[in-house]
Amino acid sequence: MSAESASYQAIPSSRTFPRLLHYLAPYRRQVVLSLAILLAATATDVFQPILIKIFIDRYLIPRYFPENIMIWLGIGYMGLVVTTSLLNVFQLLLFQILALDIIQRLRVELFDKVQEMALSYFDRTPVGVLVSRITNDTEAILDMFMTVLSSFVQNITMLVGILIAMFALDARLAALCLVLIPVIIGVMVLYQKVSSPIFHQSRMRLALLNAKLNESLAGMPVIQSMRQEHRLRQEFGDINEAYRRIRFRNTQINGLLLRPLMDVIYLMVLMLVLGYFGVSSFSQAVNIGVLYAFVTYLSRFFEPVNNMLQRMNFFQQAMVSAERVFQILDNPSAAPKQEGTEDPRIHLGQIRFEDVSFSYDGVTDVLKHISFTANPGQTVAIVGHTGSGKSSIVNLLMRFYPIERGRILIDGADLQMFSNDELRQKIGLVLQDPFLFVGDVSSNIRLGNENIDQDKILKAAQFVQAASFIEKLPAAYHAPIGERGATLSTGQRQLISFARTMAIEPIVLVLDEATASVDTETEEAIQSALQKMRHGRTTIAIAHRLSTIQDADLILVLHHGEIVERGTHQELLSREGLYHKMYLLQQGGSSERG
Repeated sequence: MSAESASYQAIPSSRTFPRLLHYLAPYRRQVVLSLAILLAATATDVFQPILIKIFIDRYLIPRYFPENIMIWLGIGYMGLVVTTSLLNVFQLLLFQILALDIIQRLRVELFDKVQEMALSYFDRTPVGVLVSRITNDTEAILDMFMTVLSSFVQNITMLVGILIAMFALDARLAALCLVLIPVIIGVMVLYQKVSSPIFHQSRMRLALLNAKLNESLAGMPVIQSMRQEHRLRQEFGDINEAYRRIRFRNTQINGLLLRPLMDVIYLMVLMLVLGYFGVSSFSQAVNIGVLYAFVTYLSRFFEPVNNMLQRMNFFQQAMVSAERVFQILDNPSAAPKQEGTEDPRIHLGQIRFEDVSFSYDGVTDVLKHISFTANPGQTVAIVGHTGSGKSSIVNLLMRFYPIERGRILIDGADLQMFSNDELRQKIGLVLQDPFLFVGDVSSNIRLGNENIDQDKILKAAQFVQAASFIEKLPAAYHAPIGERGATLSTGQRQLISFARTMAIEPIVLVLDEATASVDTETEEAIQSALQKMRHGRTTIAIAHRLSTIQDADLILVLHHGEIVERGTHQELLSREGLYHKMYLLQQGGSSERG
């Protein structure tokens, strides 16, 4: 989290709020309608004390109660109350629908951005942090649009209406009350400055909490098998306690700067108003209706102020959350894309690496001057110890990371010139750890590709010898698959991933230790399918078990990011180099296990 936080500067709040308001632009009509209803509700609300003043001054004090007028005054007052309530309900409903639409758009925009980001971003950013930003932070922004924004607009409109009514009653006293405005603004500014750092820390700790929770749930088998429950419980408790402490500090600030402070100011102003009318009563008659109306307006003046201050808490959370969301939206890290105006196609599948060097961190090279050629229909196997750079070659060929030194050519065209669609349709990738999505077997083979019908799914499954176990499932190809395919064995998941790859009929096949996690029986079935899969296709195969790539046309031996040996299986054995040692170790291991 710290590394991820240090990568970006927080967006100033002065830019954040206007940017959030920009999301209202597509909904101008709804905003105008909501504001019009809000103004009408404010007018009916402000006019209510005027009716009470008229009743007191013209009828109550003179003890004059004409029946018709009393009835109409009562009907008028109740009508204003009911109309105000209905208008407020309607405008709040409009604001909340508007807020839901905006947050839906923001979440889709945020999710789309995440889909297009470079894998290097996910390498350094915990999954829980991203989940927190897409869910918790957008939810805080929703609260801002749903309650804070509508409340601020409503209460500011109410304050303006109340000030106009107060000036109509007594201009001198109303002018005196204007002093309250800079005091209230000062309290809000002070609250923002004091609470903003606390909210930043609060959201950061909540993201850490989500990250730790995500890590713990994903690694539960390891936690239980290695008896790490106590350690994880302690770490989670420490993060949770830090989050509790920062929220408690927020509660303390709210308790001091929000309602209690405003109540003190209100009482002081009320004493001032009552004192003004009391002193005035010695020299002139005091209009009781005016006094009632003024005190009522004063109470109503502080009510919207208190409402706004209460919602400053949500406003600050929303601003901090928006900064965190915009950090992702403004992140320049993007997955490599097509460069140039040319649009080459992959027809033969010739792969050529020319003096390619690569570093993940910009300091240490994991690949050094890699050069080789895989001609159409050939199988090139890449072997080496852990950390030698095998998977990095696949990452570059799949254009998961940008190529900064050297170049990769496919059918003579630079890799960077191809569109993503062309690369993904013509290059099939099978990973060591197959990932299955929630759904059924068919949907995991099709993966939303409309060009793959049920007939192609059946043929692909039969081709990789997955049909035998799929047809034994309770619902066969419609059998439900849970998260990450947990209900299937590793071998079954791998066979489905093979069928998924074959369904697109790729020209180039990339296997990243595709048989490393399967049992011997399943491996034999896969190897049998691979013989057919590789026919007529260029294949780049990263292998841990050397027995699986003995028939490769070319074997590259990597050591510390460099190709130290190359040749066929027999040629490499005859040289008695690193490949020979690896082969003897595996053979010896096999003999011992046998």
